[in-house]
Amino acid sequence: MLLLFVCLVLGALVARFARPPAGIVAGLNWWVLNIALPALVLAMIPRVHFDRHLWFPVATMWVTFFGAWLLFALLGRLFGWSRSRIGALTLVCGLGNTSFMGYPMVQAMHGQPGLALAVVSDQLGCFPLLAAGGIVVASLYSGRQPSVALVVRRIATFPAFIALLVGIVAGLAGGWPGTLDHLFLQLGQTLTPLALFSVGLQFKLHLHRDQLGALSSGLAWKLALAPLAGWGLGMLAGVTGLTLVVGVLQAAMAPMISAAILADQYELEPRLANTVLGAGIVLSLATVPLANLLMGG
Repeated sequence: MLLLFVCLVLGALVARFARPPAGIVAGLNWWVLNIALPALVLAMIPRVHFDRHLWFPVATMWVTFFGAWLLFALLGRLFGWSRSRIGALTLVCGLGNTSFMGYPMVQAMHGQPGLALAVVSDQLGCFPLLAAGGIVVASLYSGRQPSVALVVRRIATFPAFIALLVGIVAGLAGGWPGTLDHLFLQLGQTLTPLALFSVGLQFKLHLHRDQLGALSSGLAWKLALAPLAGWGLGMLAGVTGLTLVVGVLQAAMAPMISAAILADQYELEPRLANTVLGAGIVLSLATVPLANLLMGG
């Protein structure tokens, strides 16, 4: 947890007081998404023990996304919010930072077994929702037509998703040879410091009075109500142990950076999206460990 905090603060300090080279964020994110994340997926997926409750960490991502969509559509009608605001909140509060922050935070609290479950939650739950549901929501609330071809292409060409398929095959074949396994782990370990440093570089917090209601509603869902809904689902389904804890923690993660970028690209109230993102990142450093503590983790 100290490493997460230090890397995040370092990024924010560098962005504020130093002169980082142009394109540094894009370069860091490229490495994380195309090298470190696929390597970590390749290392972790063969270690996953598939049991009858493995659906749960994936299901909590769906509950978070579609619950956000329903909640903010209802609140938008009640308070007269614009379609842009409803779309922005659905994206940033329906999709969690389950890789950049989720992987290192879960690993810090539950080690490699927890990390393996976090990878399942992210790659089979959150990523397909971003690639498919995120595009659909962004298109609908910006007045554009969703493109099926774009959704399919985003999923099929995403390096970590390809690594997921390869990792499943490797797991069925008995796992990687020791040398390859060690190599993938070493490459994957670069994800935590670089991802959190990148998050710090991009940290923004622009609070406006007319955004307070939307901001409070968004953060209440993402950091409290969504994990509570996930926990309730797990209790009803009889899910226990680490599977329950990791599924709930992934639902409790801060808003997703990529979702805020998507909101910006589709002109869905980007200032609000970035405010929710920044506030959510800061608050999640306390709320996620608290949720873990309350579940006995």
